[in-house]
Order: sequence, then C-alpha cells, then structure tokens
Amino acid sequence: MNLELRHLRVICAIAETGSVTKAAAVLGLAQAALTAQLQRIEGALGGSLFDRDRRGARPTALGELVLARARVLLPAVEGLREDAARLASAVVLERYRIGAVNGPVLGGLVHRLAAEQPDARITTLPAWSADELAGMVAGNRLDFALIGVCGDGTPPSSQGLVWRQIALDPVFVLVPDAHPASGWAEVELAELADARWLATPGDGCFAECFAAACVRAGFTPQEMYETDLAGCYDLVAAGDAVALCQPTFRLVPGLSAVPLVGAPLRWRHMLGWHPESPVADVAERVVAHAVAAYAEVAGRSAAYQAWLARNPGYGTPVV
Repeated sequence: MNLELRHLRVICAIAETGSVTKAAAVLGLAQAALTAQLQRIEGALGGSLFDRDRRGARPTALGELVLARARVLLPAVEGLREDAARLASAVVLERYRIGAVNGPVLGGLVHRLAAEQPDARITTLPAWSADELAGMVAGNRLDFALIGVCGDGTPPSSQGLVWRQIALDPVFVLVPDAHPASGWAEVELAELADARWLATPGDGCFAECFAAACVRAGFTPQEMYETDLAGCYDLVAAGDAVALCQPTFRLVPGLSAVPLVGAPLRWRHMLGWHPESPVADVAERVVAHAVAAYAEVAGRSAAYQAWLARNPGYGTPVV
C-alpha cells in the first residue's frame, strides 16, 4: 500500500484524540473501518504506530517519527493548495503599458512585474506632463500612469481615473559641494533667498506652491529655470543655480541634497488607472509593487531614512 496524505491525517487524528474510537468519530468513520485502516498503514510503514490499551492510544517511537513528519507535510500541502488556488483565480495580464514622469518608482516597479511575470510584455513611456499621461490612460494607450503631484495639489481629475498615493516626499534642495549649505542637516529656505533656482518641467501647481513658500519665508524668488536632469546637474555643479529635488534623487559626485527646515514643499507619488479597464483587476497588486519599489529606493539613503524617522507621516503609506 502506498502511503497517502489521508493516511497521515488518520495518524494525526488518533494522536490528537488519544483514542481510535474518538478519532473514528472525528473522521466520520466506523471504529472497525478505522482500526483496519490503521493496521494497513502500520503494515506499510513496517511497525506499530501506537501502543493501545484501556487508557487509549499513545504513539510509539515510530509513531512519533511519523507524526513529526506529518505535522510538517500536512500544513505545507494545505498552503500549497491555497497558493495554487489563489494564483489560478488571479487575473494575469500579458502586457503592462506604464507611463511615468521623473521619479524613483518606475525602475523597481518594472523589475518586480518582470520577475513575477517573466513572459509579460512591459513597455514604458517617459513624459513631463501628468495630464498627458492621464489622457493616454483614459484613451487606452497606456494602462498605468506614474506621476508626481505637488503636496497641496490633486492628480488630473477630468479623465475619470482612479489614483492611489504611493509615497509622500519632502522636497530637498540640490547644491554643489562648494555651497555653504552642503553637508548641513537642514537649511532654511530664507537662507537661499539670493539663489537662482532650477526645476524639471511639468504641469500642475508646483511653481505656484514654491513661490508661495518663498513669500512665507520672507522673500520673492528669482525667476526659475526649467531644464532636464542633465541640465540640472551641469548648472548646479557649476554653481550657477540650486535645484529643487526629490530626497531619493540619485546623487552624483560634487552635489548634495539638503532638507529644507519644516518641509515647506511636498511631493506625492501617485499611480493611476482607469476603473473600467482590464488592469483594474490587478491594480492593487501593481500598487503593492510600486510601494515596495519606492521603499527600496528610499532605503538606500541613510540620511533620508534618518530624516523620515524624525518626521513621521512621510514616505510610504502605513499598512
């Protein structure tokens, strides 16, 4: 006789109840049938599994060995069945089309999706405009949009998309190593009143929020340059300007990212999709991958982790 999982359940039931009679009642079997089955199991294993007398059934040394293995195998098989059922019922997409503005999430998100579904086709589209990406998702030219939104702003609302926040960042300032604030734990925005400012392009209210923050700090900022990342590197390194940047910014030699006192500017990382598209069924899984991707990038900076510890409420959502 080949040993089967149902035989292991019989052995566990007898051990747990301490009696063949009680185990038969639990399993819904006649006592004689269970006794005969136990004898066949013992024959297959080559020895007695229980010492039986008027006080009940107690495992023998062989019985203890079999029970130890059974108590590992049975939960493992049950877990396998649950995981298999969950995977079989899950919606699996054959492609993911993701549009993204500049931010720390895209690389890790693509990596996680590719690892989870090696055969899926994943394409990405860079853009500066959140409105443009939202329109492409609404028009079924993209499945997801990864965007950034000023802390006091809202994501595009005219396209009927669902938006989930991935993380909330403070905005730091990027300065050259020769700048007086380089290496400081924090810098007051007012101490940068004479600086020429840089930012990457984009729509939304960020420019207005920055100007308002400067006014609250007691000065009117000089006109802001808009340029791409390479231009930011060059102009900051040359000492011609300072740049607003994300704390997860990938630094290059010669530049430092310094927190602003009181975090007067904030940046929200958002993931959007259309609620009536096929991707809606997998959106929560994609959100979880995006949150994990952000957390991995943020975790690479000991300085930012220390800042987050001092400033609860930022970073990834608390689950």
